[in-house]
Amino acid sequence: MCAKRIGILTGGGDCPGLNGVIRGVVRSAVRRGWEVIGIEDGFDGFLHQEKCRLLNLEDVRGILPRGGTILGTTNRGNPFSFPIMREGKVELVDVSDEVVSRIEILGISALVVVGGDGTLKIALELMKRGVPIVGVPKTIDNDLLETDVTFGYNTALETATDALDKLHSTAESHHRVMVLEVMGRYAGWIALESGIAGGADVILIPEIPYDIERVAQAIVERGRRGGRFSVIVAAEGAYPKGGSRVVKEAAGGKQVVERLGGVGEKISRELGGVLEMDVRVTVLGHLQRGGSPSTFDRCLSSRFGVQAVELIEAESFGQMVCLKGRQICSAPIEDAVRQLKLIDPEGALVRHAEELGIMLGR
Repeated sequence: MCAKRIGILTGGGDCPGLNGVIRGVVRSAVRRGWEVIGIEDGFDGFLHQEKCRLLNLEDVRGILPRGGTILGTTNRGNPFSFPIMREGKVELVDVSDEVVSRIEILGISALVVVGGDGTLKIALELMKRGVPIVGVPKTIDNDLLETDVTFGYNTALETATDALDKLHSTAESHHRVMVLEVMGRYAGWIALESGIAGGADVILIPEIPYDIERVAQAIVERGRRGGRFSVIVAAEGAYPKGGSRVVKEAAGGKQVVERLGGVGEKISRELGGVLEMDVRVTVLGHLQRGGSPSTFDRCLSSRFGVQAVELIEAESFGQMVCLKGRQICSAPIEDAVRQLKLIDPEGALVRHAEELGIMLGR
């Protein structure tokens, strides 16, 4: 068995650029004399022998422009809280011993874990069990600390901005208010930056609870100035002052984290009741996760993959690769997941949006 063997898995929600990381790791590792074992479907893959396979240069040829991940992923794969059916009921059990044992049997010297906040927290727990791990930050939400940008975010941003460009023309034609609901969970990065880039009139983000009466007033004022339509961008985690987020599915059982969604319809109903305008809503949803990665994300994910291998060779385990300015470097995984990276309500990005005349719900 090869003494120099790297394992790699992708966990959490998919996003453009995952294949770029896989390709970067394989190409860099093979050049350095390492073998790479791809683990399918996140940490769950360790529980199935057939889901652990050797990756060579042929396996990663041509995957850079492809969205998604050739290894598959899951946002429910937690070996410390693994759902099984017993007597018709879902029971959560700890199968981490089996995962650690499988890593040893495979002869994996180090594991590259590509994922967001939840996946990297699981990686930290496995490290406590003696597994050497290097993390790669992945999320369209851009909510991980210690990195200026996560790969996948730029592509999702382009998708949201393109949707706003298209909504503008139909909103203007019918003199409507168009509400676009975008992803981001508890962070409003996609909503705010796509809203600025797409010329939105109102942007609602989780970091600034909104006042629906002030939103309606802003739309009325815009009408008085000759604006016969309005475009609103709402992050899925946005919520009103004194209210709560709209949750489609609460956490529990197989649902590891609460599933947000529906704020666009809520805003549409509320505005439709007070405005003398037709209000329509579009939920962009998983379109933001799909498609070919942007040039920026292809480059960033490729560099992240190479840096992960360099960290392994340096035995710098417990580190997450990151982008600082234009430099690829690293930071402790523990620091990256201690809390979410949220928008500063009083920061420059918010201030610039408001200086552009965009209403942020306050």
